[in-house]
Amino acid sequence: MSAAVRLKRFIMSDTASEEPQHRRPHSKPSAEPYLELDLARELEELHREPEWATGHNAKTLVKYDNLRVVLTALKANSRIPPHQTAGRISIQTLRGRIQVRAEGRTFNLPAGSLLALDQGLRHDVEALEDSAFLLTIAWPAEREGQAV
Repeated sequence: MSAAVRLKRFIMSDTASEEPQHRRPHSKPSAEPYLELDLARELEELHREPEWATGHNAKTLVKYDNLRVVLTALKANSRIPPHQTAGRISIQTLRGRIQVRAEGRTFNLPAGSLLALDQGLRHDVEALEDSAFLLTIAWPAEREGQAV
């Protein structure tokens, strides 16, 4: 299964337990009061993995019951096909330039840009040059009838 398909399945999952199979182990939801990450080091690791050759690689950096932060690297002209999530999302471009299409609009996001989308909005992402971005997903307070 390609990295793009795994990411799409993960993003579209409405529950924390509906995760795709990962090539690397991911931590359980954390009860730690803080998490500190070196984004440059994390991105270097993504670029060293074999999946980078496909043009797309991603890693979940933060995993709480109702919040995910995913670091995604895309080679120029790579694309994440249209998808949606039950949670609200933000996309923060760290490197390069990406384009996000949602609700009939096109958003050009150079490094340093941030886009927030409401829950359920269908969107796609395309890298206009080699790029990296942080995807943050925040699910509603209740999912599947259970309080989070």
